[in-house]
Amino acid sequence: MARHVIVGAGTNGSQLAELLVGRGEEVVLVSRRGRGPDRPGITCRPVDAADAGALGAAAEGASVLYNCANPDYLRWQTDWPPMARAMLEVAERSGAVLVTLSNLYGYGPVAGPMTEDLPLAAVSTRGQVRAQMWRDALAAHEAGRIRCVEVRASDFFGPGLTDQGYLGERAVPRILAGKTVRAIGDVDAPHSWTYVPDTVEALALVGSEEAAWGRPWHVPTAPARSIRQMVTAMANAAGVQPSRVSGVSRGVLRALGIVSAQMRGLAEVAYQFEHPFIVDSSAFTDRFGVAATPVDDAVGATVAWWRTRLAAPGR
Repeated sequence: MARHVIVGAGTNGSQLAELLVGRGEEVVLVSRRGRGPDRPGITCRPVDAADAGALGAAAEGASVLYNCANPDYLRWQTDWPPMARAMLEVAERSGAVLVTLSNLYGYGPVAGPMTEDLPLAAVSTRGQVRAQMWRDALAAHEAGRIRCVEVRASDFFGPGLTDQGYLGERAVPRILAGKTVRAIGDVDAPHSWTYVPDTVEALALVGSEEAAWGRPWHVPTAPARSIRQMVTAMANAAGVQPSRVSGVSRGVLRALGIVSAQMRGLAEVAYQFEHPFIVDSSAFTDRFGVAATPVDDAVGATVAWWRTRLAAPGR
């Protein structure tokens, strides 16, 4: 039985904890509030991930340290650097493999499918933060100070995902109710969507697979579908009429950004929804023999979870 320490008790961190404990591993799940799944084998601890001393104490004896943290979107520039430095320090001191869950912001706008060997040419401040985190981790790995690997995902969807993502709270309840779904950019542009269970499977695999270390990997991700196609697929799975889908332009986001920092942040990365945004995850599948969940299966499971959630007392 290995000891796994997960930073971040959001959707991915919590589902990773459940996956690992289901495989007989020991799991410590740390977050600011110390919350997480109430399940034997998972110890939830309140820890400030920017405090290397406190995090180091929680990670004592760990084989793998997973960075699944998700700081407030408006505070990435201030919150991520100290957290990343603390995790590098703890990984070096403990000898735990550092597995970081990241996204595709670091590439910036690209022409054609994204592969892991693309340069990190982020144009957004948040993308530059994520790109620098990987550069720092890779430099420490290449210097022999730590062992690390990064797993990159596109926009998430799946059971358990509520307030995060374009196919979460802001979309699925509206689909089930037959209401209009509003999305950024071209609603007919092909876009890659990463299924949460595929993400946690990838995280668990690379943490224990030495051949994966020292480079980034894309989570196995199904062929791209536009937001309109995903909304239609979810409506079909639910047996309801497809909702109308309307796009919000970058210009509108910029105008709203005058009074909303959240809208300014979204305008920075609106390029992801204005043109085809396609992940090539073939390297992971070819190396480890793991493919993405078929999108119709993933959509069906997502809709079923939302129906149960929305029918629960108190909703």
